[in-house]
This record gives sequence, C-alpha cells and structure tokens, in this order.
Amino acid sequence: MPFMPSGRRALLGAALAAPALSLARPVLGQGAAWPNRPIRMIVPFGAGTSTDIMTRLVTPRMSEVLGQPIVVENRPGAGGLVGSDAVAKLPPDGYNLCMGSIASHSVNQTLIRTIPYDVLRDFTPVSLVTNAPNLLVVGSQVPARTLPEFIAWAKTQRGVAYASAGNGTSSHLAGELLKLKTGAPLEHVPYRSAAQALTDVVSGQVPMTIYQVTAVLPFVRDGKLKALAATSARRLEWTPEVPTAIEQGLADFDVSAWHGLFAPASLPAPILDRIYGALNTALTDTTLRPRLIEQGLEPVGMKPAEFRTFLEGDIAKWREVIRAADIKAD
Repeated sequence: MPFMPSGRRALLGAALAAPALSLARPVLGQGAAWPNRPIRMIVPFGAGTSTDIMTRLVTPRMSEVLGQPIVVENRPGAGGLVGSDAVAKLPPDGYNLCMGSIASHSVNQTLIRTIPYDVLRDFTPVSLVTNAPNLLVVGSQVPARTLPEFIAWAKTQRGVAYASAGNGTSSHLAGELLKLKTGAPLEHVPYRSAAQALTDVVSGQVPMTIYQVTAVLPFVRDGKLKALAATSARRLEWTPEVPTAIEQGLADFDVSAWHGLFAPASLPAPILDRIYGALNTALTDTTLRPRLIEQGLEPVGMKPAEFRTFLEGDIAKWREVIRAADIKAD
C-alpha cells in the first residue's frame, strides 16, 4: 500500500464512516437524543378550563424530567376538535403533544358525524392523566336523600328536569345514562355554561344535575344542595360520606370527566416511553398531588396499552348512550 500521510488517512476514514453515521442518526434522534428542543403541548380548550389548569400544573415537572421546556398552547374550538385535529396531522416526533379529554377523544368520536380524525387510528395514546369526578346533586326541595329515593320520586312525576353544562357534555351524557339505566322520566335542560346550570339547580328552578365535585361541594356544605351519589367507581376523598351510584344498586355507573395525553399516531416506542415516564414521575410527585386535588382532579396515570384499552371501552360506552338517546351535536 502506498504511503499516505496521517492527515489524509484520517479524512478517508471519516468519509468511509459517514454513511454508517448517517444511518445511525435517525435512530438516535428518535430515542436517546430526544428531546433536543422545546416540546409543544396543545390544549384543545380555552384558558382556565379544567384541562388547561391541569396541563399547566403537570407540565413543569415533566419538563424537569425531560430537560426541555414544554410550551402550553391553547387552541380551542368545536369542542376540542380544532386543536386535536392539528396534532393528529403533525409528524410523530414527540415535539407536538395534545392534552385531550373525554369530549375531544371519546364523546366526539360519535357525537360529531364529520369528525376529521379517528382517535384510535390517528393518535398514540400515552396515558390517562386525571379524572374530574362528579356528584349527583338535587335541590333542597327534592324529597329524596338517596339515589333510590330520587329515582322512585322521579317516577311519580310526569317529568323531572336535569341541568347540564351543554349538549354533549359529560354532565348531559351522565344524565342520559342515568335515564337509560333506571327508566326515570328525566328531561335534559342544556345551559351555555356549568355556572348557569348550577345556579338554577341551587335556586330550585331545576331539580337535579350531575357535575364536578369541587363546583357543587360548597353548595352541599351550605345545605343548598343534597349530594345523593358519587358517579365514580369509588367514593371520593372530598366526600367520603357520600356513597357511589354503584353502591346504591346502579351497576357500572362510572362517569367521570377524564383528561388524557396523546401524541400523533406511530410515535416511536423509545419516545413514547420517555414521555410516559416523565408524566408518571409528575403524577407521583407528592407536592403536585394536593394541587391537583384542590382543583377537583384525581391523578391517575395509566400505561399506554392500558390507556388504549380504556379508550376503546369509553368510546363504545358513549356511542351506545348517544345513539340510544339520539343526542345531536349543536
């Protein structure tokens, strides 16, 4: 072999090695080198909503774990469709995430006939994050102190109105599920906001509503509302004295407004593991839990495969209710 100066030998070696490095780079970029720039977290609802508040509580701890800023961006519209659809169409590189909810990633799958995405096809489910559990409450004038008493009383009436935060909301669907399971003559009264709905139940204009525990609890404590049941699988730590609907004979009546983390479909497994790990660390942080509880949110956490199974069941459950009750989107 002819003599070659050491400098030229080094250049030749680098040139020969370049193809191998270029092949390795995408794998490294998808796994160990991720993240190397800020991550965007789209909230498909407005500022101040429960989804927004929860996201801004959880993301700082995730950011610490991942070593990069997580920038929260509100992109509301059409019940969560606008922001969710934007994320579904982005590359699955881990730099664009979506904090969805029961509305955007479960109910809308059936409620909106022209929905531009399929939750199970177009997203990578990362984890269930929090539940926002509900209480079934009635006005002080209603002659019932338990759920069975309320159902029995309702069946003696020509119709019993229940208030919701709007058509297709979790409070609406919970009322329809109660109607389907019990045969009680419940009549839906949609409001433009939960605050308006709650005001009319407190004043006695509407007998009943099902809504988030922290919103109704002050009125229960003041004696202006009566809490008949928790609509969750277990009693709530806010109201351990209130039995669940399931305990009172209503099988499988588990209705909570949940929030979950999503990425575009086909997210590489190494990145999915990193995101889930960061979220799990945040949700098990002992300083974060009381801040979430104060907002009426139960930290949950759920592995990606379990979350997908949960979604399949939740979408199927609300599809049945929406079709049986013939619920239409506004």
